[in-house]
Parts: sequence; C-alpha cells; structure tokens
Amino acid sequence: MKKIKSILSGCLGLLFLLGADQASKYWAVENLKGSAGIPVVPGVFEFYYLENDGAAFGMLDKIQGVFILTAVLILLLCLYTFLRLPEDRRYRPLKILCVVIGAGAAGNMLDRLMFGYVIDFLYVSLIDFPVFNLADCYICIGVAVFALLFLTYYKNDSFAFLLPGKKGEEERIGGRRNDGER
Repeated sequence: MKKIKSILSGCLGLLFLLGADQASKYWAVENLKGSAGIPVVPGVFEFYYLENDGAAFGMLDKIQGVFILTAVLILLLCLYTFLRLPEDRRYRPLKILCVVIGAGAAGNMLDRLMFGYVIDFLYVSLIDFPVFNLADCYICIGVAVFALLFLTYYKNDSFAFLLPGKKGEEERIGGRRNDGER
C-alpha cells in the first residue's frame, strides 16, 4: 500500500511540474513571441522569448533525435531509481528528485516532439546568462541537490539496492537485515 501511495504521489508531482512547465511556455508564446522582451527587474532579469533547437545554452543545435533519446533515457533512469528506492523516510528526498528531474526531461522532450525546439523565456541579463525555462530549472536544481546529498548525506553503500539482484536498505527491518545480519 505504501508503494502504491508513493507511485501515485510521484505521478501527481510529475504531472503538476510538467503542467507548470508547459503552462509557462504557453504563456511565453502568447505574451513574448515577437516582442523585445519584458523587463522584470531592469538590467537584471527579464522575460525574453527564444526558440532553442540545441541543447543547454544552444549548443549542438539541430540534432533533435539525440536530445529526445537522451530525455527518454533520463526518464527511464528516474523511473527505475524511483521504483527501486526503499519506502523509507531517508530516501524521500531522492524520490522527489527523481520526479523533479523526470519532469524537466519530459517538459523539454515534449517541446522537441511538438515543435522541433524548446521554448525558453527566462533571461538573467545582469550576467548575460543563456535563456532558459522551468524544465531547465527542474533539471539543474534537481541534479545539484542530488550531488549535494550524495556528497554529504548518503554513504557509499546507500545505493547498493539500485544494482539488479542486490539487496540493500529496503531489506532492513527495525535495524536488522532479513538474513539476521546486524
């Protein structure tokens, strides 16, 4: 029952984040396309419409098939990890990160499938940072938080359960392993 509740929560979270990403891109198309941009904080941050047919920051343009395949692989990795993570409070942050990163990959993949490019509209003009979108934020923040947790919170053996056929933390019951080890 706990696993089903977790899967439903993950699906709802992914749909919510994906919906927010797609709604924000729809807003950008309706309000920014063809305009010079909208300053939010003049000289610092603005909404600026851009159609990006490349990867991060416009690199490697016009190879949509590779980007779609990469997004599918990221989604599969997130799904595999989400399903293998133990139903333990300790792993809840990782479940959330799987949902956040998966929503980012799905959001940009949907754009590529529907339009052949990704809609970007967030621009930090203060440092002339490349234009990005919510899905990019999901991916970058999710990966950064994962790296931080990996380096500071989880131990080397915390991910053994991800390997096929391996038993790990999900086998622990009340501080004991099912095979009697401590």
